Amino acid sequence: MLVLRPLHSGWTLRAPSIDGPVPATVPGCVHTDLLAAGLIPDPYLDANELDLAWIGRSSWVYSTSFDAATEADQADRVDLVADGLDTVATVTLNGVRLGRTANMHRGYRFDVRSLLRPVGNVLEVHFDSAYEYALGVRDALGARPNAYDEPFQYIRKMASNFGWDWGPTLVTAGIWRPIGLSSWSVARLDSVRPVVSVDGADGIVDVHVTVERAADDPLTVTASVAGVTASATVPAGATEASVRVRVPDVRLWWPRGYGDPARYDLSVTLSAGPDPLDAWQRHIGFRTVELDTAADADGTAFTLVVNGMPVFVRGVNWIPDDAFVTRVDRARYEARFTQAVDAGVNYLRVWGGGRYESEDFYDLADSLGLLVGQDFLFACAAYPEEEPLASEVAAEAREQVVRLMPHPSLVMWVGNNENIWGWHDWDWQAALDGRTWGEGYYLDVLPGIVHSLDPSRPYWPGSPYSGTPDVHPNDPAHGTTHIWDVWNTHDYRHYGTYRPRFLAEFGFQAPPSFATLRRAVSDDPLTPASPGVLHHQKAADGNGKLARGLAGHFPAPADFDDWHWATQLNQARAITFGIEHFRSLRPLCMGTILWQLNDNWPVTSWSAVDGDGRRKPLWFALRRVYADRLLTFQPRDGAPALVAVNDSALPWQAQLDVQRVSFTGDIRAKTTVTLDVPAFGSVTLPLPADVVTPDSPSAELITADRAVWFFAEDVDLAYPAASVDVTVRPFDGGADVEITARTLVRDLTLFADRLSPSATVDDQLVTLLPGASVTLRVTGSDLPAPDSPAWRTAPVLRTANDLVTA
Repeated sequence: MLVLRPLHSGWTLRAPSIDGPVPATVPGCVHTDLLAAGLIPDPYLDANELDLAWIGRSSWVYSTSFDAATEADQADRVDLVADGLDTVATVTLNGVRLGRTANMHRGYRFDVRSLLRPVGNVLEVHFDSAYEYALGVRDALGARPNAYDEPFQYIRKMASNFGWDWGPTLVTAGIWRPIGLSSWSVARLDSVRPVVSVDGADGIVDVHVTVERAADDPLTVTASVAGVTASATVPAGATEASVRVRVPDVRLWWPRGYGDPARYDLSVTLSAGPDPLDAWQRHIGFRTVELDTAADADGTAFTLVVNGMPVFVRGVNWIPDDAFVTRVDRARYEARFTQAVDAGVNYLRVWGGGRYESEDFYDLADSLGLLVGQDFLFACAAYPEEEPLASEVAAEAREQVVRLMPHPSLVMWVGNNENIWGWHDWDWQAALDGRTWGEGYYLDVLPGIVHSLDPSRPYWPGSPYSGTPDVHPNDPAHGTTHIWDVWNTHDYRHYGTYRPRFLAEFGFQAPPSFATLRRAVSDDPLTPASPGVLHHQKAADGNGKLARGLAGHFPAPADFDDWHWATQLNQARAITFGIEHFRSLRPLCMGTILWQLNDNWPVTSWSAVDGDGRRKPLWFALRRVYADRLLTFQPRDGAPALVAVNDSALPWQAQLDVQRVSFTGDIRAKTTVTLDVPAFGSVTLPLPADVVTPDSPSAELITADRAVWFFAEDVDLAYPAASVDVTVRPFDGGADVEITARTLVRDLTLFADRLSPSATVDDQLVTLLPGASVTLRVTGSDLPAPDSPAWRTAPVLRTANDLVTA
């Protein structure tokens, strides 16, 4: 039987630039090893990142020794298996070169049986500078444009290692996935490719197997699911076989909100006669998935259909959760996924400048019913299609498609992020002067690999993409769209001019939570323009765009605390405005994927969850607008109408009072509406003229449950100075904070992390009319006493009123 022996202990790291060997952790990377040894400062603090650029431009050697007294004697073959080397590596064993690698996104296998010694084997992995390699490829193939002045498109490595408009430039090297010895005899399973389908009430798994041989014996492949077993013979010398397993009355895997994500165990064994040789196990799920891209009167649809049910995608973009990816373990994924699910998310888009995530990522998504769209790893650049990259791209794609295809959560492969759009609109064509830029990958190589290996899933050439070269790739009426003019040049109300079929990227910035920023930046005083704050703002003119985004909504902030609150609130407002508008267009628009859920370090960015895992006000806004049932006021025919969107499996029937109310709480007009919204549907209800016509636009609002409509922007509203009564009731591990409004208070927010860095709160952005109350639960340690003024005043307790009345 195949035996895998990890080689994860005893490693050291050395380089000419450091004195002596340094203990190394495998899996890991150079930066985390140097940090653990106390040889470098934390790259995430202040501007330390800049002083550590030399690491990515240096060569490094990882070394370990091990004994192998039994492996060579007990197996026909012993392979060194390296699941992930980052990136340009030369592997030697006992002084003999095994091979050279240049792709972070592939695994490698070397036959080492003849080289093994009973004791004292020396294994070394020499890493060359990724910069040096990438620049060499650039010089050989010719320069090509990209979004950043870094050579990331010339090497098959995580592009965001080279910095992004939300991430640090920390170019890593190291053994970043498991490495070990695989001992086997006769034959082993080289690949297992389960193609899962549904036929009526039955589930079908067509298991395609390739084997690697050390002998020509006839073999048997056996596959089992839910007590159903089927076998096939692999004739002597043959290396391929297929087995079909049909499971009757199968339970389907459903996405979150549509049913249970039922899974089954699939086991595959390889044997020679009665002797088992190798085994493979995965969880699978039976479901169908397709894209509805039919033409209609409004353009071309883009609707994800799972098990015959159209799904409105409530998505977020996912980036690597840490610049040092080996620090992201299953618990970290679980924390982020819980935050996503609690915010109403049903879809994660794995963005093309990151990586193919670990098995834990997709397994958790499977178990939670989270849908996953996987970009192939190309982003924001023109990519050469010549060697040495062409064969690496194809091999990487084949390996990752086969690795990930057992996961039912994975519902779409996407060719690239913004590269087809870039070729059209980013002045690439003149700069390229006829050189390749990646089109052959996206329209030929990648779809060919997906269609041949993974026919159960759709492939889409790019994000954004209209569906045809004859239509502009970012035409909102066709396929998928990215909206970035709002952040870059337009007020967020410009979202309301769009009628996209599927919105795959859009976002608005804000700084991280105060405790996160304060941990990362030692500036004294802390200001929007202090050096550390600016270093942790990577977007071009990011702070300028934040300021322009406030214009017309809020006055210029008076100090840092007001700036921090105003920009976080404006981010939440912008995304609320956009998503409510896009969801109100259902079924014309059938998906929004917010940029972005998470950060990979402490930074001002578009995220809902910051680099220390804290939820920004945007997260609480997202929970509201991504709820299964959404009430929103939307402009229709020149007046606000009530739109009810029901993304649940049950009809939504209710009676609601809709009121026009003064800021003092006086009811000026009222109507009662009857909701009857079908499952997975929406209705628009016009409202009486007296309800939607204000006597005083600056001092009135419309309410319906928690939905509100103000008739003017904050700067033009006659807000009262916020006045509330606060009662703090401690309990073991936290406190309940009851807040009763004496005046109208809009977007009431308690910043628990300003009470204690460990503290969290269960709600934010609450609007109360005079006399109304809310109880917020704060959990955490080291909280101030209940009678402390901190609970009742800025910068802990904030409202939109503060920013205007101040």
